[in-house]
Formats: sequence, structure tokens, C-alpha cells
Amino acid sequence: MDMLELNIAAYHQALLENQITTEDLVAFYLDRIQHYDKALSSIICVNPAAIALAKECDDQLRTTGKLSGSLHGVPVLVKDNIETSDMPTTAGSLSLEGFRTGKDADLVKRLKAAGAIILAKTNLHEFAIWGESISSIKGQTYNPYDLTRTPGGSSGGTGAALAANFGLVGIGTDTINSIRSPSSANNLVGIRPTVGLVSDDGIVPYSLTQDTAGPMARNVADAVAVLKVIAVQDLPEVHVSDCQRIGVLRSFFGSEPINAEVNRVMAQTIAELSQAGAEIIEIDDRILIGELVANISVHLYDLKAHLNSYLESVHAPYPSIDAILQSGLHHPGIKENLVNANQLEIAGPEYHERLEKRALLQKQIETLFAMHELDALIFPHQQQLVCKAGESQLQRNGALAAITGFPSICLPAGFSTPTSEAPIGVPIGFELFGLPGSECRLIKISARYEQQYPKRQPPDEQNWL
Repeated sequence: MDMLELNIAAYHQALLENQITTEDLVAFYLDRIQHYDKALSSIICVNPAAIALAKECDDQLRTTGKLSGSLHGVPVLVKDNIETSDMPTTAGSLSLEGFRTGKDADLVKRLKAAGAIILAKTNLHEFAIWGESISSIKGQTYNPYDLTRTPGGSSGGTGAALAANFGLVGIGTDTINSIRSPSSANNLVGIRPTVGLVSDDGIVPYSLTQDTAGPMARNVADAVAVLKVIAVQDLPEVHVSDCQRIGVLRSFFGSEPINAEVNRVMAQTIAELSQAGAEIIEIDDRILIGELVANISVHLYDLKAHLNSYLESVHAPYPSIDAILQSGLHHPGIKENLVNANQLEIAGPEYHERLEKRALLQKQIETLFAMHELDALIFPHQQQLVCKAGESQLQRNGALAAITGFPSICLPAGFSTPTSEAPIGVPIGFELFGLPGSECRLIKISARYEQQYPKRQPPDEQNWL
């Protein structure tokens, strides 16, 4: 059977009908990694036991005639800042090269208990510090739709690898943009859940105030299947009417020529939502993304305290930012952020002022939803196309969910105009943002939109050769 763009439901049906084996699928992905990742540089480490684990899944199915769990034999790509007992966890840094904690993160335990196979660890922007997916371990990961561009980040290895069909589903982490940025840039679905829905145990931290892990996939159903497994509690069911009220947050749209491609695609997406029965509400509140990052986000303030505490607790070879800086075993691109973070404290008045502003922002958003009776807000994840390799990401809108801790789903909106570098165009994604615990509401809206307006297209593999 054709394994390209395979989804979980079709895979499990094929397993039960003896049309495929787990070993077949794992071998297919490993072959693609071997042949194509030279161009993308998305994989840090392949699980050496992947084939053996696949054979165990096949033996179990033959013996019992039943799937072992909701993710039976599903090959998962895991960002390499998430602990895996059977592979190193490097956070993309030479300072952690070959380092093993000897345990699985909570979400990895849950994936394995559901029958999943951890296929590989993916590249990221080192220590998840920025958004272009460059590390001292693996270098720059490239966007499979346009090799001159980054795949977004920091979970860009997961994004590029999933888009390239190197695995069935993936896991990213998100402190400001980092699940939704590579989902937007790689024509994927990415879910940043309400903070606390997924455990942060076993994840190399950036900011425990804002960090979360979440699923990335090529369709909504697969992302939801993973989220249900890794969540520490059941997702609360909600009623969603046929006519959803979706607010368009206009202050998150750009107005310069560089924003034209994204605005064109977003206009089409909003029109499609309206045609599908949603009531579109124009929201003119002047929430400015740059001010949120500059004046409210606590990510840099948390980094020293939270990362140092983690590194000490796992007995890392370089157990602090100071030690990492002195070692020189890091990518030069993160040095400035490490130095800046090393000068900030979580005990000072400025940090607490930011937390107070965060609480006010949460209240402002809750009031906005109540005033307009909204089910969700919509806006482009990034106001311009994902940046070229060697440049920095600009005008990303992910900080609203990250700072508030509220959930957001990134979905494919479409593509920019094709060029010689991007044969089918550069992917553009949009966010559906909701109130805490509203994952099921966002999921239902997303699934309905995807069913009526499927936007997923795999990249042109000939572009990688």
C-alpha cells in the first residue's frame, strides 16, 4: 500500500486487514530518512531499536488479533529536548552530546504505553531558545517546501521531518511559538494545549511558566489522537453549535507589502470559514504582539533558574548556563540570549510586574471572549512568510497563547505563490485560539474546516535532490 501521507486510522485498518506490517512502515520511514535527510538535516538520532520494536508490535498483533493501544505501532518523531531512556537527549547542544538521563519523560511513557514507537529524535533550535531550528549538534534544518528557508522553530526538526514523511506523527514543545511556527511553515497541524494539560516532566525547560509540549501531525485527527494519549487528564467535552462565532483579531495582521501573501491566503481562509457556517466577528482591540513579547513574556527571566535547576537535577556534564558558556559547546547564535538570561532573576520586581501584566492580559482576553460571545479567535501564525535561512523570524503571533497559557491550534491555510525555490509555494498557517480548557471546541472547529477545505499537500521531493 502507499505509505506516503499515511494517517493513523488508515494504518490501523491496514494492519488489521494484513495489508501492511509495522515493520513495513518503520522501514519505509527509515529509508526516507536515509535518502532525504541529507538535504533537510532534521533528524539528530534514529532509534537503533526501531525495527526490533516494530517486530514486537507485529508479533503482538498476530498473537492476540488486537491492537495494543490507540497508538499501536505508530512511529513518533520526538523533539530532542524531551527525555528518552533509550536515546540521548541533547537539546541540540554539544554541551549535552551523547547525554542520557536514563528515563523517559512523562509524555514518552504515555506514548509507549499506548503502543507507539519512538522512531527518532529531531533537531531544534538549541535549547529551544529561538525560532530558526539551528543547533550546534545538527546545524540548520531546512524547510522541505523551500530549501532556502528555515522550517520555523524551535520544533523545526519535527516540522520538517513530518512534512517530509519521515514519521507518522510528532511531538514539539512550545514556549512562545515553537509548536505552531513549524506547523505553519510546514503545512501541518500543531496543538499548543492549555498549560498543565501535558506534563513537563522530563522536558529540558526554557520557562516552566510558559512551556508545554504538544502534538504535530499532517491532519487534525492524528494530532488529537496523540494529544489524548499524552494529556494528564481527559479532554473536557463541549457542545459546539453549527454556527461558531470566530473573532478575527485584526491587530495580528500586517499591513506592509511583505505581508501581502499571508493576507491573501488568510482572506480566503476566513471566507471559507464563513461559507462553512461560521459567523465572523471583526475584533478591533489593539493587542500588539511585539508589546506582549517585550513587556509581558517571562521566558528569558525563567531560563537561568529553570534550566540550571534541571541540568543540576539530571547531573548534566555542564550543569549551568555559566558552565555551558565557559565550555564553548553551544551554537554562537544562542550566546547573546544565554548571556542576557544569565543576568535576569525571577525574584526581582520586574519579573513580578510581568506576572501581574500576564494576569491582566488573561482577564482582558476572557472579557473579549465574553463580550463578543466568541468560540475562538483567528489570526495568521506569522504575518509574513517563514524566514530565509540565515535570517531571523519576524512578526510571529504565537506569544498570545504562550503568555496567557491558553490553547491554540495551528492549521494549514494554504501556500504562497509558487517560485523556482518553492515549487508549490511556501506554507502559510493560521491559529484558532481559545479560552483555557477549550481544546475540544477548537478541535471540532478545526476538524470541520479541514474536512471541507483540506489544505495538506506534501512537498516536492525532487526539490531535495
